Order: sequence, then C-alpha cells, then structure tokens
Amino acid sequence: MSEAPVESQPAPNFRAAQFLTSASKLSQCPPDEGWEVAFAGRSNAGKSSAINSLTGNKKLAKTSKTPGRTQLINFFELSPSQRLVDLPGYGFAKVPQAVKREWTKHLEQYLQQRQALRGLVLMMDVRHPLQAFDQQMLTWATEASMPVHILLTKADKLKKGPAKSTLLKVQAQLQIHGELVSVQLFSSLKHTGHPELHRVLNAWLTDASVYDDDDEGPWTETAE
Repeated sequence: MSEAPVESQPAPNFRAAQFLTSASKLSQCPPDEGWEVAFAGRSNAGKSSAINSLTGNKKLAKTSKTPGRTQLINFFELSPSQRLVDLPGYGFAKVPQAVKREWTKHLEQYLQQRQALRGLVLMMDVRHPLQAFDQQMLTWATEASMPVHILLTKADKLKKGPAKSTLLKVQAQLQIHGELVSVQLFSSLKHTGHPELHRVLNAWLTDASVYDDDDEGPWTETAE
C-alpha cells in the first residue's frame, strides 16, 4: 500500500533526545512512521559515545568497556516524528556464533524493511576503516539506494596529518558509490566533527526531497 507523501519536518533538536524504547527484532520496533536515522558500526567503533556526544547527554546511550554489550535496537526520540536509532554493534565480542547469525538477520531486516529510515550513519575506527562487516553494511545500504554518512571515529587517536591522510584514502575508496556515501573525521572525546554531522542529519530528518516524490521510502524496490 502506498503511503501519503511525507512533508518536511522542523530542524531536529538533538539536545532534546530522550530514550523511547528497545527492540530485539523488527516486529518490536515503534510504529513505522515519521523519520529516523540509524547509527551502526562494529562493537568497538564508539557508536554509543558518538550519539551521546551529538546529543550532549553522556548517559543517553549506554556505553561499556566491554565491546558488544549493545544487543538491542535502541530508539531515541527527538520529536514525535523524528528519531535516532542505535543499532546493535556488529561483530559482537564473546557472543556465540548462533547469536551473531540471529542478530545479523534482524539487522538486515531492519535496514531493508524499515520505511521510516532516512539514512545510515556508519561508524568506523579511523585506525581500522572499511573492515569486512563495514563493507557488508555499505553493500546492504547502497543496493537499496540508502544514503550513508561514515564517521571515522576516535580521530583524536591520530595526529592531524595521518587522520587527514586516512580520510582521503577512504574517500578515494568510496568514489564508486558516488554521492550516496559521504565520510568525515569525528571524535566523541574531543567533541569534534559536530557541524558536519549536524548538516547531514538535518537534511535527512527535515528534507522530504531526499527521496524522489514517487518513492514510497528509502527501501522501495524498482522493477527490473
């Protein structure tokens, strides 16, 4: 069934973010309406820290010194129609393979079927970018024409020169995806990279023209 066109939304207030709910699978997610942006990354990529830095609330997304503790899809409400979503860290540490396979299935279902999803923020440690799971996430997204913005996190761990060099190398490798994929340096510890991230999120959460008028959503399939 075709949904009514989505009108542009007001600029999101990231400081107003509040925990909404958690889900272990797609059927437990909030109603599939409004707009949301999902944050994804390996278990040690600093995903929860990035969300806390963005919202100015260090207690919003739970962080842990043990990678892989986030094993639920966590929703944070910015407004009644705008949400941030903290996806489970892929490549869970010290988790049985059967659990990893099950979570991979739920993760893929969310990314492929969630109509409210407007874009994916993909986090990678700047010292170890574009690992196998990162490439898999990019494949899932780009095959469905989902915009992806990559955060090269923990940029404070490198000096400015090497960090910039890594950024340029990753940009070169992503050229095959065209304008669908963008990338920047980011540090939760130093709170750097916010302006660029804000611009991307504001566009995804406010601009109905991100997708063509005849699209039903970011994951609409076209006939071959």
